[in-house]
Amino acid sequence: MRSMPWLGLSLTAVFLLLFCGCGATGSTPAPLAPAPLSAANINLIFVVSEDLTNNAAGDVNSETANLTSQGLQRTLLMAPFLQQNVLGGNNVTGLYALEPMTHLQTAKQYPDMVALETVQQFALLNQITMSSNGEGLNQITGYSYPINASYVAGSLPSGVAPLPLPATPSYACPGCQGLDFADAGSDNEILLSGIVQADAPGFYVFSAPWETTSSLLASINTLEGYNLTLPASYISPNYIYAIAVAPSERSARLVTYNSDVNPPSTYPALPPPAIVPTPCATPAFSITVTDGVDGAKFPKGINTNETLYMLRHANAHPTAYFADGNYVAAGQWRALDLPNALAGKIDPAQLSQVYSLDPAQVAIGTYNSSGDTNFSHLTPALTVEPYAIANNLPYNLAARFLMSDADAPKETSDFFFTNPQFSGQTFLMAWEHSEISLTVNYLLSTYGSAQVAPAWPNNDYDTIWTVKLDAVGNLTVNNTMCEGINSATLPATAPQF
Repeated sequence: MRSMPWLGLSLTAVFLLLFCGCGATGSTPAPLAPAPLSAANINLIFVVSEDLTNNAAGDVNSETANLTSQGLQRTLLMAPFLQQNVLGGNNVTGLYALEPMTHLQTAKQYPDMVALETVQQFALLNQITMSSNGEGLNQITGYSYPINASYVAGSLPSGVAPLPLPATPSYACPGCQGLDFADAGSDNEILLSGIVQADAPGFYVFSAPWETTSSLLASINTLEGYNLTLPASYISPNYIYAIAVAPSERSARLVTYNSDVNPPSTYPALPPPAIVPTPCATPAFSITVTDGVDGAKFPKGINTNETLYMLRHANAHPTAYFADGNYVAAGQWRALDLPNALAGKIDPAQLSQVYSLDPAQVAIGTYNSSGDTNFSHLTPALTVEPYAIANNLPYNLAARFLMSDADAPKETSDFFFTNPQFSGQTFLMAWEHSEISLTVNYLLSTYGSAQVAPAWPNNDYDTIWTVKLDAVGNLTVNNTMCEGINSATLPATAPQF
């Protein structure tokens, strides 16, 4: 038989074409995804949060400047990618987010809560070890991690209460610094340079809009002389950028990750186990104060036709002394279920807005393994963020006063109940439970009432207090409503998406 060398050559060519992915389809093989970062390096990891300027279609509500349900879905899907594909399953070392009041958007000046929400699910996939008593002993580990989002002294945005005076140093928290959209005093660059110069390997994650992120990338590249080729423009919220720095060296490399997530447009459905509604467990009370009855008199400037629903933040203390400024993973189940839990109890169509405490304020926590005891006060704000997102409600922060102030109950009462902007409104707010009862009791005292609201039980994350001012200013307060979520049934790990 006559040999056919051309056949062998043809078969070889076909094999090479198929192996290279260059066949008749004309497709090009996707580049290999980069490997997770090494724990031996100083890893500066930048997660680009969305805002009105840079976002994926359908992720941001143009009226509230907050996430939509689709945008929230993206943050939940990004979290495991960041944990596994970028950090390689390692625990985060430091977590930093935009200070919301430094980036006000729309004509109504809504604070930017998106950066915090972008990394909240990720924070709860990590663990922290905290003391479980007041002496800093008996440490326990839980699924939670603090997110630094506090201001630097001297770099406060307009309309924000000054930091505590030196007379109250217990509320100082230089280690809680977040990211400033205006970058006043070059605080952002100082923060990053300090991390690099400390020469401590680990995973340092930063969440901020593209404008802040790109500026940080460029600044650290110049300051440290890395000579990296940086992304020229915004691409997608799926992109994560990391500068991996070899300790004690000047060398660094840029690693770009693409999660390629495609979130649905619906509000997230929690995975099993299902949360079963439960009856309210806290003893009910109801107080009515009427002008002219039992010596009560209208306080000067009291609002009218106002209803305020007051919630406690989600589960944050698996033991009495465990506190890192954030809630624990069980709290994520509660926060994400809040739109479902309140359905049929509070009509979102009647709500004008959602309110909470500025998360840049400082909370006194408990000792963790690094010795930190003060943290950014995230819990109230992040608890009601999903509810605002689900119902497309404006979200505002009370930032004019500090919860650490000695007269915080008066300041809170005055802000919500004698501030004309709230007359005629129905709204929802999340707060610290101990401050809720103190605030209500201060309000009662302004009427000259001898009635006293009970203290909020420390183990109660479920109850809702309702404060109503009628058409002339008469007051009613009760706690007859609750979320109906039994804390004992909530898993100790975050829901997986």
